[in-house]
Amino acid sequence: MVGIWNTETTRHNEYLPQKPFETLSVSKKETILKAKRISGQNVFTSYQIQSDNYLRFLVKELKPFIDRSFSTLPDRQNTYIAGSSMGGLISIYAICEYPEVFGGAACLSTHWTGIFRADNNPFPAAMMKYLERNLPSTLDHKIYFDHGSATLDSLYKPFQLKADKKMMRKGFSSTNWITREFRGADHSERSWNVRLDIPVLFLLKN
Repeated sequence: MVGIWNTETTRHNEYLPQKPFETLSVSKKETILKAKRISGQNVFTSYQIQSDNYLRFLVKELKPFIDRSFSTLPDRQNTYIAGSSMGGLISIYAICEYPEVFGGAACLSTHWTGIFRADNNPFPAAMMKYLERNLPSTLDHKIYFDHGSATLDSLYKPFQLKADKKMMRKGFSSTNWITREFRGADHSERSWNVRLDIPVLFLLKN
């Protein structure tokens, strides 16, 4: 298992799915890029979204280095990606962009909104259109989603339900897809730690 470090100041720039973002109009892009956190701080540190570069780093640099340096099973069947919040968002983007590399994705508290509000936010709709076109094959991929209902997680359910419809239309079923809601769970490492065994066992079981 490789824990990939993230740079806090550029996390959103590196994790916001680039291709759905680029389908937005100039004014809608501005809405996203000028968004602020609850604290009033800017969400994005610059106007450059770099998630495609980030994924290339994972696939072209980091994974080859790990496979050279350690005794791994490098094939798709044994390669998974996982994350929480923006990490969940980049994980579903990764398996869509590189279905030949990743056999599974675990997306905990997927930050479907991209920013810190759901109202007047054009990104989720763009992301749903992207999923409809780019979800990987059901034959050799597994995908796990979850969310809580407290704090920031309270935003996610409507968008997760829309993503679930995309999954069903693609043909995913209980054998290769799980979506779970954890009532009362908040948006924190503590909550994700409590339930991490569920996606791990789901992805790794034969």
